[in-house]
Amino acid sequence: PPHGGLAFGFDRVCALFGGQETIRDYIAFPKNNMGRDVMLDAPSHIDDTQMDELFIKSTAPVKE
Repeated sequence: PPHGGLAFGFDRVCALFGGQETIRDYIAFPKNNMGRDVMLDAPSHIDDTQMDELFIKSTAPVKE
């Protein structure tokens, strides 16, 4: 992380002042339980044209 792991926990402080038991509502870029960003639907599929444009080749096995 850009702060080198020495963040002061602003989201946790906000959750405490807000009376919440979890910081999930205060995290800037929350993920769901599956590790997906529901706002951007990331990670998601990338088209072959985008991969070709950036000269990237995927070696991951194709899921059917």
